[in-house]
Amino acid sequence: MAEYRTHPYDVLVIGAGGAGLRAAIEAAASGVKVGVVCKSLLGKAHTVMAEGGVAAAMANVDDRDNWRVHFADTMRGGQYLNNWRMAELHAREAPERVRELEAWGALFDRTRDGKILQRNFGGHRYPRLAHVGDRTGLEMIRTLQDHGIHSGMEVHMECTVLSLLVDSGRVAGAFGYDREKGHFILWPAKAVVLATGGVGRAFKISSNSWEYTGDGHALAYRAGAELLDMEFVQFHPTGMVWPISVRGILVTEGVRGEGGVLRNSEGKRFMFDDIPENYKSQTADSEEEGWRYTQGDKDARRPPELLTRDHVARCINREVKAGRGSPHGGVFLDIAWIKQRIAKGEEHIKRKLPSMYHQFKQLADIDITKEPMEVGPTTHYMMGGVKVDGDSQMSTAPGLFAAGEVAAGLHGANRLGGNSLSDLIVFGKRAGQYAAEFAKANGAAAVDEGQVQAAARKALAPFERGPGAENPYRIQYDLQEAMQALVGIVRVEGEMQQALEEIGKLQARAANAGIDGNRMYNNGWHTAMDLENMLTVSEAITRAAVLRKESRGAQFRDDYPDKSADWGKHNIVVRRGSDGQMVIEKRAVKALPAELQQIIEEMK
Repeated sequence: MAEYRTHPYDVLVIGAGGAGLRAAIEAAASGVKVGVVCKSLLGKAHTVMAEGGVAAAMANVDDRDNWRVHFADTMRGGQYLNNWRMAELHAREAPERVRELEAWGALFDRTRDGKILQRNFGGHRYPRLAHVGDRTGLEMIRTLQDHGIHSGMEVHMECTVLSLLVDSGRVAGAFGYDREKGHFILWPAKAVVLATGGVGRAFKISSNSWEYTGDGHALAYRAGAELLDMEFVQFHPTGMVWPISVRGILVTEGVRGEGGVLRNSEGKRFMFDDIPENYKSQTADSEEEGWRYTQGDKDARRPPELLTRDHVARCINREVKAGRGSPHGGVFLDIAWIKQRIAKGEEHIKRKLPSMYHQFKQLADIDITKEPMEVGPTTHYMMGGVKVDGDSQMSTAPGLFAAGEVAAGLHGANRLGGNSLSDLIVFGKRAGQYAAEFAKANGAAAVDEGQVQAAARKALAPFERGPGAENPYRIQYDLQEAMQALVGIVRVEGEMQQALEEIGKLQARAANAGIDGNRMYNNGWHTAMDLENMLTVSEAITRAAVLRKESRGAQFRDDYPDKSADWGKHNIVVRRGSDGQMVIEKRAVKALPAELQQIIEEMK
């Protein structure tokens, strides 16, 4: 019998990024006992890497902005596969959540008259992103952490959750281990909130940190919850491709929002060559007009570099394939050129983009005030995730809630930049609120000791198999290679079927993974524990991508390059069948209410 420590809670939050901390704060404010489990140290969640800003229609820079425009922009960006209720709530509530952060101590950049400054970003009609230079995510985490530690929540740092416990379909808590010492821990809970982020480490080139191994998606799936839109993986168009020391590291969209331009090896601004029909009326038709937009001219339209991320990524991919890419397989992103337009341009760039300047100067010896960057698409964000109720954020498994990147619905087929940070605080608050209400309304669920012991035996099995068995690092590497090559930015049926075959082989190898050493400070063990989650989400992504035989949003099928009217009315749901096999279902999108449909028509 494996020994374990027990820490019971009313509400257990798994993940301590923006969504998890906001959920914990809200739940604790209602008077319930709250625990937070995080895979790394408190304050080190991947939210700190978000740079550009928080999207909220505050109208501080352009008074034409309002929640209706933000709603329409979000739905258009998501190709109308969004959960419309989430898109509505997000647009309505984001301004208040930003003002709340300000009241809690967040120090935003300011307009001359003292309001929160807002900048341009891709897919947003007006300047909408409240920001702190290019360190907005760091400021958000700092503010939420400082506020949260006084709320009474208990934090379990550097812990991995291995499984969710289930009592007659209802989630009853979680079981996992302390990554430092290897002790098992049981967290009984009346309600659980997943806020575990994304899946980017399943791909070779990613802007995501090491924690992003699809834990929440896989935990929910195994606990009986449905997953939604798993085919939609966003490849951010501007990740560094050279030098190798910074490959995959994100170059914030704020660089383009401040006037940065994309050029191919011939020096041409190629984004003007391909403007989607549904964005032509909102896009500049000259370089001069695009520049005026970035400088706040309300009569100018946005430059094509600020089109949606999926489109910009595909245009970059096209240039590279046509032989017009940079020497290392990307294109050039140039912010230094604005010195031709702005007096003291170097100081302006350093003030507006301090992290970009210092990061790439220190890590790559590239001075962005003097030379262009080589950039290309990098795995960045997961639109797919746990299917949740738009108002409460509860999944299809009673007692299990989800918020942030691990939850699906808000972004549809593609996320607009900046909507991620407002997603965290809008739906983190709602998940915490409704999880607390659920905990108060329902007694404690029963913890099945058999489930606990089975999870412990499974976790210890790699030690018993020993170092002569399959190497977990090699399995992870092979998975990343396969997903990058076969289920990446451009997809075809044959390659994805090949990926499914490879995933099946890797699942068999992962079941036989073995490690050396003991349970203390054992990275090999941690990797072995991550494998099942990474393989589960990789299979779900691939199977959903095969089923959706069209190109829409973040999914581009080279064998089905056009949109399908029928698929434009359907989401894809992934669930675990009674036999343990993955089931993929096509499900109709819920129709928009007339008043919201009218908003979309008015904003076209």
